[in-house]
Amino acid sequence: MGGFSRAGGVLAGLTMGLLLTVATNAGAQQLERISVAGEHAILQTPGLQTTGASHPRLTIVEYFDYNCPFCRRLAPTLRAVLAQDHSLALVYKDWPVLGEASVYAAHCALAAAYQGKYLQAHDALLAGPRLTSDALVDTVLRRAGIDVPRMLSDLHQHAAAIAAVLQRNDHEARALELQGTPGLLVGRTLVPGVIGKADLQKLIADTHG
Repeated sequence: MGGFSRAGGVLAGLTMGLLLTVATNAGAQQLERISVAGEHAILQTPGLQTTGASHPRLTIVEYFDYNCPFCRRLAPTLRAVLAQDHSLALVYKDWPVLGEASVYAAHCALAAAYQGKYLQAHDALLAGPRLTSDALVDTVLRRAGIDVPRMLSDLHQHAAAIAAVLQRNDHEARALELQGTPGLLVGRTLVPGVIGKADLQKLIADTHG
């Protein structure tokens, strides 16, 4: 996946576009839904890091932190669901809220997008050890096949664009009133926290209608 340009005016008016309302899923748990305008704003380019279907019937959005243990627990579930349903797409929204190592990791993953290796960086950082330093982040990424010198160069060269993407993600997460990571949007339904595979598949089926 290639690089991206600055987020620009996407932030403007986003909070107004989310307009949260309450809905109830089939499991009798109350979940919030966002407006169509809110979903459209969140899925606008630039800066979207996406896997799965090119023309999805349903898009899942994840706000996550590389050091979040719940995000690490959720990752295999998301991969399994995408592997079984090829009509789905998954959009990753880096939202580093757990300290400086998380912030650096998010910057590096987005910088790796400029060499077409965001997904490699993402998977390696979530599957690796708890990230405690910049040096450890670099080591994990190097072992995953990321060209670290190029990544650091892109990190510097595209600093403003990367910062804009992370600012946009933070703005969205706060507009959604997320209290932490992970936060999922399944279509327009907001799922805060971890969800099991069976419950996620049921929600996807209900959303597909």
